[in-house]
Amino acid sequence: MSNLSPESKAYLEAFNEMPALETMEPQAVREMMAQAPPVEIELASVANVEDRLISVGDAEIKVRIYTPEGNGPFPLFVYYHGGGWVIGDLETADASCRMIANKTGSVVVSVDYRLSPEYKYPVPFNDSYEALKWVYDNAEELNGIASNIVVGGDSAGGNLSAAVSIKSRDENGPKISAQILIYPVTDMTYDTPSYNEFQKGFGLDKNLMVWFVDHYISNEADKKDKYAAPLVAKDLRDLPPAFVITAEYDVLRDEGNAYAERLKTSGVKVETFLEKGLIHGYFTNMAVFPEQIKRTISKIEQFLSENTEQVEKV
Repeated sequence: MSNLSPESKAYLEAFNEMPALETMEPQAVREMMAQAPPVEIELASVANVEDRLISVGDAEIKVRIYTPEGNGPFPLFVYYHGGGWVIGDLETADASCRMIANKTGSVVVSVDYRLSPEYKYPVPFNDSYEALKWVYDNAEELNGIASNIVVGGDSAGGNLSAAVSIKSRDENGPKISAQILIYPVTDMTYDTPSYNEFQKGFGLDKNLMVWFVDHYISNEADKKDKYAAPLVAKDLRDLPPAFVITAEYDVLRDEGNAYAERLKTSGVKVETFLEKGLIHGYFTNMAVFPEQIKRTISKIEQFLSENTEQVEKV
């Protein structure tokens, strides 16, 4: 605890005063969070923000499109929000997506995939993959570059980013330039040293993670499905370059690192970055962690600029 940042300590003091989320029903958690008083934060200005409905099979979901200043065409960045596949929405990631658009000079498409348990796995995953295909198919209309699409997200969104990268490889889908995995869920066994060390009192408790996973999957077999738990995939070759960001005081830290290591040994270009002193969830909490979010996005921008240069030389 001694190395926890002051912001993390302040956040945890407030968070730990709330009811334990895993003792509540999902809709009650959503309503409680929706009723929280709004926090004033400074939103980065972008050239345009547009919400749009897109088709995913026989249903529709919303996406939010952030276009940066400039003439384009721009790189494309498909963003999947966190929230354990159960909570979270476009608003959760809004401030961070604006900053990503500005800092990376990308059109960011934030995906409002359907949530569990109303829509269990594989629905949120399938929505995420269909959204990727929609972005690819509509790149020109978005003033984007179809050959330069990045996928990224935090927590459950990191999980979805890793999973759609595997599926796109498997099915010869849209070519992905890079995957940005921010404290991603990659496994569903809860047995790493970081799970034991931070299992209670650090925001994302072990019991809460179990609650999220149990609402997401339908049965134990899903935990062994590579599109639900990418770390169990037998073959991780030929995947996009990956930037894996972890938080020091996070139950998911070690499985993020384990996935990065698996990718490396499979011949994938990987960089990792540990945000010291930070906890799970910091990346979309602009009210508490603005400087840390800026630093992380600067690291992302650096990774993408170096990676894009290499891709263009091929």
